[in-house]
Amino acid sequence: MTTTTTTVSPERQSEVSSFAAMVATMAAIGGGLFGYDTGVISGAILYIKKDFPIEAATEGLIVSAVTVGALTAAMIAGVLADRSGRRLTNIAAGVIFATASLLCVVASSVPTLIAGRFLVGCGIGLTSVGAPMYIAEVSPARVRGTFVSLFQLAVTVGILLAYVVCAMLAPAAAWRWMLGLAAVPGLVLAIGMTFMPESPRWLVKQRRLEDARSVLGKINPHSNPDETLAHIEHDLALEGQGTWGELLQRSLRPALLVGIGLAAFQQVTGINAVIYYAPQIFQAAGFASNVTALAATAGIGVINVLATFIAIWLVDREGRKPLLVAGVTGMVATLVVLGLAFQGGVAGTGTGSLGYITVMCLAGYIISFAFSLGPIVWLMISEIYPLRNRAQAMAVSTASNWGANFLVSTTFPIVALRLGAAAVCFIYAGLGVLTLIFVIAKVPETKGKTLEEISKIWR
Repeated sequence: MTTTTTTVSPERQSEVSSFAAMVATMAAIGGGLFGYDTGVISGAILYIKKDFPIEAATEGLIVSAVTVGALTAAMIAGVLADRSGRRLTNIAAGVIFATASLLCVVASSVPTLIAGRFLVGCGIGLTSVGAPMYIAEVSPARVRGTFVSLFQLAVTVGILLAYVVCAMLAPAAAWRWMLGLAAVPGLVLAIGMTFMPESPRWLVKQRRLEDARSVLGKINPHSNPDETLAHIEHDLALEGQGTWGELLQRSLRPALLVGIGLAAFQQVTGINAVIYYAPQIFQAAGFASNVTALAATAGIGVINVLATFIAIWLVDREGRKPLLVAGVTGMVATLVVLGLAFQGGVAGTGTGSLGYITVMCLAGYIISFAFSLGPIVWLMISEIYPLRNRAQAMAVSTASNWGANFLVSTTFPIVALRLGAAAVCFIYAGLGVLTLIFVIAKVPETKGKTLEEISKIWR
């Protein structure tokens, strides 16, 4: 194919297409649903336990059914995204979110509720693979970090909305409404994505070159779409169409190690124990009533949203790795202090002061996570893999994330009951130290590189 060279001023090159921003924002709605359905159970479970008397193990199953569904659907998403496209994967997620939320509303037994939560997890699994991949593949390299971080921002906004909704509906103990409201944005995602274009890189894999050129021209109007298309074609020609079996090949192993490692460490450092069980953590720290605990949890949700803007601001300026190092260090420090407070190691810690220390430490922990492991893990697993194997490798990484999430969410109530909150904090802090070592030793910097340039790091 013949390409032409067009000289474009740096000022024009730095402009971001409003079309690309719109496409990324629409896909990020899946992140909002991800966050809402992750966070809403923290408030709903307080009242579910009153309607359905359950033991700690059953409570953990209700909470973690989402992660089982997400793990299962993440693997399916890899196949769906490769065969039917990134766009259809996100549409399917929206349909499942809406259907599953309505099933939770009408649940008359614990098994039905668990089934509804499992389906919610399937929606999350599809969007956690499809949305970051889609956003990464339609974003110009210079703003890819910012755009993919919109997904995590939407996650935090969804979590905050879940906390606010739970606090507002707490006096009525309306847990069915808490779970069912997610049906509305689910429909918005499904309908909205039908009007969005397909990923240009998926179109190239399907040999739909004219369609790919058209989309590239819209998302980056001040660049040369033919030149970009030539780079994508060249990269795909070298790599060809990938298979699942190739994930075991030596050439892909370093990238897969980084992707799986980051995805698992994001969870085993305890973030979803905080998200799922924040009201109960606050109650253990001295906030006696459900309403007060939910209000304190909503405050943590606000901090989560605001701190994510740190990543949006810095990820394409300072890079991925410095933010990871700084954030994980902060998480470890706050977990250690919180663990000392829970075991009485902080001088003068009584019920009241324990509450204040808990609020401050959880706020510091959330801030540290929100600008590091939160957005950057989803960003890096969407950009470090070659186009040939991107869908399969991202599916495996995401499934690893949800497998670790399942482990954390199911074990937290039992471990906290048997060993105490202090021991849990110290365990997560120790895993945070391992995360820090892994980031420093294994994670490359990808700031400012095109997806095709990043794939060459591993060759």
